[in-house]
Amino acid sequence: MDMADTGVIKQHLIDPEICIRCNTCESVCPVKAITHDSNNYVVDAETCNLCMACISPCPTGSIDNWRTVPRARAYSVEEQLGWESLPAELTTEQLAEAGVAPDAQPEALPETPALPAAVSGETGFHSAEYGAMLPPWSAAHAYTNLYGPKAAEKTVKATVVGNVRVTEVGKDYDTHHIVLDFGAMPFPVLEGQSIGIVPPGSDAAGRAHHPRQYSIASPRNGERPGYNNLSLTVKRVLEDHQGNPVRGVASNYLCDLVVGDEVQVIGPFGASFLMPNHPKSHIVMICTGTGSAPMRAMTEWRRRLRNSGKFEGGKLMLFFGARTKEELPYFGPLQSLPKDFIDINFAFSRTPGQLKKYVQDAMRERAADLARLLADPNAYFYVCGLKAMEEGVVLALKDVALGAGLSWEAVGAALKREGRLHLETY
Repeated sequence: MDMADTGVIKQHLIDPEICIRCNTCESVCPVKAITHDSNNYVVDAETCNLCMACISPCPTGSIDNWRTVPRARAYSVEEQLGWESLPAELTTEQLAEAGVAPDAQPEALPETPALPAAVSGETGFHSAEYGAMLPPWSAAHAYTNLYGPKAAEKTVKATVVGNVRVTEVGKDYDTHHIVLDFGAMPFPVLEGQSIGIVPPGSDAAGRAHHPRQYSIASPRNGERPGYNNLSLTVKRVLEDHQGNPVRGVASNYLCDLVVGDEVQVIGPFGASFLMPNHPKSHIVMICTGTGSAPMRAMTEWRRRLRNSGKFEGGKLMLFFGARTKEELPYFGPLQSLPKDFIDINFAFSRTPGQLKKYVQDAMRERAADLARLLADPNAYFYVCGLKAMEEGVVLALKDVALGAGLSWEAVGAALKREGRLHLETY
């Protein structure tokens, strides 16, 4: 975008009051126009090409904001990083003072969302090309944004009714299963959705902490069936992705909660990472660490349906990765699930005396089974975990398809178009 041009533009902005800092927009932007710091996620007007790839995946709608501004005076990245709220629209008089003619029209937005560049060559890997933005056709209706900054109710209080450790003792991998009860306050959720937790206190600059997003680990009828509750899988963060010491504000707060404590919650969020509900539908779940949360929710809902005898489910496959089995959440309970109910494949990358194995390696070992599911329109694939796993998983699916003589172009397009491949990484 040539900032020296005259006239006005519709500048793409992110509302800092609604944004839950989930990184979805930045991860799917094909031109890398979105960046962030510890305060805000922002859009660089000089880079943004208005492709609209980031609009649908945003769980809160914070991404869908625009301001008419003089092209030469678009809000800079530095300005946006310091915002606590969006600026008001400029009035006609303010635009005139900036030299904009009264009849000037802003640059038009595309009539339909543009697709990101192909995943090949110099463009690099763009998850938006493959990850579906639509839910499965048989998914239940998801309620979203019932509580939050712009909702009638800013937050809802939930009471801690359970907090148990779900990894073996080890200072670097303390992961907890936390159950929150909402009492009489309505909080409908589905498997695959998430909530925002608002940690108490303020940051170093004196600002209230931003909400942190956590995937729901329990099925739609509650961690305890029939109760208005849900569960989360939370890892205590003691270092960042570069290995530098850091104490995660929300993760440590949550892991230290005791029964009876109250927490402030916003949400729920998410309307696409949802499970299919039609009979004989298959689910392939690929995750690492706390990315197991939505997979646990889906598995438990299918288990309850199976026990009711009123639903004929298809194949369930789980590919679950961690450094060691001691770091794997729910390792014990997973061993007790019936083998004819779920096909579990573990991948450990740091087991002493063994070769490193990642989820994509385990997927290639099961290529024959995965190929049949890739070709089946009733099979749905879910990926959740660290961002670093995403490309490897998609490339493994591509290898599986090609190895079976399938056209990856056709298969990959169908997975996206039919809401069959969902990527949720962080």
